[in-house]
Amino acid sequence: MVFGRNPVRKPAVAGMFYPDHPLQLKTSVERLLVRMMEPVASIAVLVPHAGYIYSGATAGKTFTAATLPEKLIILCPNHTGLGTPISCWAKGAWETPLGTVPVNEALSDALMASTPAIEADEIAHMREHAIEVQLPFLQVMLESFSIVPVCVGTQDMKLMEALGMGMAAVIAASGEPVGIVVSSDMNHYEDAQTNRKKDDLALDALQRLAPEELHRVVMKNRITMCGVAPAVAALFAAKALGADRSEVVDYTHSGMVTGDDREVVSYAGVRIYKEAV
Repeated sequence: MVFGRNPVRKPAVAGMFYPDHPLQLKTSVERLLVRMMEPVASIAVLVPHAGYIYSGATAGKTFTAATLPEKLIILCPNHTGLGTPISCWAKGAWETPLGTVPVNEALSDALMASTPAIEADEIAHMREHAIEVQLPFLQVMLESFSIVPVCVGTQDMKLMEALGMGMAAVIAASGEPVGIVVSSDMNHYEDAQTNRKKDDLALDALQRLAPEELHRVVMKNRITMCGVAPAVAALFAAKALGADRSEVVDYTHSGMVTGDDREVVSYAGVRIYKEAV
């Protein structure tokens, strides 16, 4: 898709998934940024993307457990089915009630050059919430940063691996730190006990840094982890960049808020990094 000059992606879910008033939003995020673990410099993190009332606590704990650089590639699933299989918002900026976040156009150009499967495409992002809900956390924590938003709407292992290796190559060649944020919820709409059993299978593969195994167990066990494709790509990248440790920071589900465990969506936060020698 041909981009307009300096396109600005406007908020799609402000006032629904999170407060649309700047002060209320900043206060909400600050309350959710609870440090439960000593932060480590992370190659990648996996963070949930539901409404803040449900998954915001897990998101906040995950972001505070990771030290992230000021250049970020943010990967999300494609909930809408719109756009190309791997869609990059390549220019301009993204807006939230807390202000605008610039797209790192040099980094997006490099990523698309390294990975032909990635296409410049606005359509996949226009109504997709999964990157948008992460930005206020990053705006409060990092203040000044740039992003490359990528929406992954394919389950093709070759494309997921190509995306991962492309990210790794671009990050290694950049000369500056670049982090990866994966936006994903875990299993959907089963009872909390079933969710936990299924999610443990996926989280085990994540903790073993096993991208192909993650995809296999999710498909085999019908785990409705919406961001499995971005997570698989991120694992390929993280391993290529030297990651040797993956830890679950937090795990919750929507029933902990509603009081009803019969049909829940679950949320996990994971940090992936290289242990200091």
